[in-house]
Amino acid sequence: MRLIGFAGWSGSGKTTLVTQVIPALIARGRTVSTIKHAHHDFDVDQPGKDSYEHRAAGAAEVLVASSRRFALMHEYRGEAELDLHSLLARLAPVDVVIVEGFKRDAFPKLEVHRPEVGKPLLQPDDRHIVAVASPKPLPGLTVPWLPLDDLDAIVGFLIANDLA
Repeated sequence: MRLIGFAGWSGSGKTTLVTQVIPALIARGRTVSTIKHAHHDFDVDQPGKDSYEHRAAGAAEVLVASSRRFALMHEYRGEAELDLHSLLARLAPVDVVIVEGFKRDAFPKLEVHRPEVGKPLLQPDDRHIVAVASPKPLPGLTVPWLPLDDLDAIVGFLIANDLA
C-alpha cells in the first residue's frame, strides 16, 4: 500500500482536496482508503443507540454491521492510542491510503497551504513534505509547488512520484 498524507493548518482545505483526490484516483484505477486523525472527544455513536449502550456497558469493541457497511468501534479504556502503522495494519489492502492528520509522523505528505489562513508553511520544518499545493506559487519552496485548483496536476504528481 502506498501512503500519502495531506498536511496543513485548519482551514487550509485539506479535507476539500482529499474529497476531490479520492474519486480522481479511483477514476484512474486505484483503490483508496483513508485514515483521519480526530480530536480526543469525537464519537461516531450516539446516546440511545444500542451500540452506544453496549460500549457504555463496558464492551471493548462493538461492531455494527448492515447490508451496506460495517463500523468497528474500539474503546481504549486505558490503553495507549494506536499509532499510524498499527491503524494501517487494520485496513484491508488497497492501492493508496490517504492520511489526514498524524502530521508529526514520518511519511510522505502533500502540504495544503492558504496564505490567507495566516499560518506559516509546514514545509521548511517537515522534511517529509514532498510538495505544496497552494493558490499561487510561494517563494522559497524547496519542494515542487502545485496549483491548488488543478486537480489533474496534483493527482498526476502523486501518480508520477509513485505516491498513489
